[in-house]
Amino acid sequence: MELRDYFRILYTHWVLIVIVTMLGAGAGIVVTLLDTPKYEAQAKLYVSVRTDSQASGDLLQGSNFARENMTTFVELTTTESVLAPVAEELDLDASVRQLADQITVSAPADSTLMNISVVDENPSQAATIANEVGARMRTLIEEELEPPHDDNTTSPVQITMVQTANEPASPVSPRPQTNLVLGLILGLAIGVGIAILRTVLDTRIRTTEDIEQISDAPILGRIAHDPKAHKKPLIVHLDPMSPRAESFRTLRTNVQFLAVGEGPKTFVVSSSGPSEGKSTTAANLALALSETGLKIALVDCDLRRPRVAEYMGIEGIVGLTNVLIGRAEVEDVLQRWGKSELFVLPAGQIPPNPSELLGSSMMSQLLKNLEQRVDVVILDAPPVLLVTDAVVVGAKTQGIIFVAAAGITKKRALEAAVTSLETARVPLRGIIATMLPTKGPSFTGYGAYAYVYGDDARRPARKSLLPNLKLRTKTKATRRR
Repeated sequence: MELRDYFRILYTHWVLIVIVTMLGAGAGIVVTLLDTPKYEAQAKLYVSVRTDSQASGDLLQGSNFARENMTTFVELTTTESVLAPVAEELDLDASVRQLADQITVSAPADSTLMNISVVDENPSQAATIANEVGARMRTLIEEELEPPHDDNTTSPVQITMVQTANEPASPVSPRPQTNLVLGLILGLAIGVGIAILRTVLDTRIRTTEDIEQISDAPILGRIAHDPKAHKKPLIVHLDPMSPRAESFRTLRTNVQFLAVGEGPKTFVVSSSGPSEGKSTTAANLALALSETGLKIALVDCDLRRPRVAEYMGIEGIVGLTNVLIGRAEVEDVLQRWGKSELFVLPAGQIPPNPSELLGSSMMSQLLKNLEQRVDVVILDAPPVLLVTDAVVVGAKTQGIIFVAAAGITKKRALEAAVTSLETARVPLRGIIATMLPTKGPSFTGYGAYAYVYGDDARRPARKSLLPNLKLRTKTKATRRR
């Protein structure tokens, strides 16, 4: 993934990341509240070697001996020889191992100082244990491990407590600020990890980049998502100045360049699965093409779940199926839509054998008849992966145009649909990306330019739109009042 992909992930899942981060901070606060305060007391011991000679060589040798044995002295501090007498002297209800867990002994490099740190829930007891451990270490080394030699009354190794442990005033744990920061960092890391994992495991198309990774077919159009699209399916007609309407005009321009010089232009509009907006796209594409003055035929070849008649607001009882079974002529059922050059052929009654009808010679004759009458034929066909209708009728045309909906179309489904066309040797002429986000990191300006274009489009005289524009202006002015 590129850097922008990570930014898109962060932007897309920012709510999740914030929630998990806050949960991490809350966990840090809970740990702080539930953790018992502990106090740390520290005592310091100085280790030296006595020598009767004042020669510098003897002094240096004694100093080296002390430094070389500091590791041994440090390990001795937490042994049973030291801690058992301490526990007995202070009457502690703890084993030697438990007491050793409370004690930390260290010695700086090239130093003969020992730091004895004791952590306990009782600040007074922490200081008492540290001092007692230091005293017991002195007794162990000077009297038992390094006793006086010959007539000497003192041990050659001398342990001096240079700093006694004092009762600490404030606890060393819990640390509210540290726990809070750690909780925030941990929560942020987990939130980002979950966001990246969800993105990696996401099987749906989100952007046109996802489509381009699956197929080499050109992206013919980018249609922005509109939550009210089901109320206004024919956006090119109902709201011609909207960004989505302008997106369909851009799609129209790209489709006009397809199959240049290949004779009549007949295309199938399909998708890999249901609810991806193929029928809405086919209807709006046909409307946009008819605006240029071309004669367009929109045929509903979805003989299982026809939608064109409903969207176009025409009678659909008699239509394509009647022509294919020889009970009607195409001239009788082809309906002109309004005053435009758009002619609509509804599906008619749903037959029991849609694939056979669409693959019949009557269908081939019908297409030839329509190609002689109009400039472009748009066929709305069922999804490719559900039935074979689109592939069957697509073999009789210049190819199929796929519709892929962001957030709905699955990557594997689109890949399987493209593969099925390649197997049947039906050309895939392009892909239309629909339901693209209008904001967020995945938004790259799809349709945004339409606002500027729409302002310029008001200047040419579109008489049928002028009353609507005046009415909108008046309405806005009234609202301001």
